[in-house]
Amino acid sequence: MKPLGMMTTLAAALALAACDSRDDAATAGQKVDQTVASARTAAAEVKQSAQQGLSEAAQATQEKSEVVAQKVGDAALTAAIKAGIAKDPELSALRINVDTKDGHVSLYGSAPSDAARQRAQAIALAENGVTGVDNQLAIETK
Repeated sequence: MKPLGMMTTLAAALALAACDSRDDAATAGQKVDQTVASARTAAAEVKQSAQQGLSEAAQATQEKSEVVAQKVGDAALTAAIKAGIAKDPELSALRINVDTKDGHVSLYGSAPSDAARQRAQAIALAENGVTGVDNQLAIETK
């Protein structure tokens, strides 16, 4: 039921209750005024409750959106770094694992030389949004 319908139903119920009351001291006009005042109070409470619920829902949605955006951003960074590594003639995207969490990149696997290892780190750092690189690449021994 929509809030306006609920308020109308509530106001009607309160009006009927006021008219059915055995309090003969109050006039019909006073009873109607009391019922209207009660209905307004109830409507204000419903409105406040609805606004609070909407506010909480909006906040939860915003928080979930931020988490999803961060995960999508991390996945995009990982893909871009893997593509950059694949373009390097000495590095193998198959031998290097790239993990990204909150913009921080971890490189695992192996590189053929220390220079190639450093290039892999430079490729990761060059991506916009990378906040740091943990280079765990081992140098391949022959």
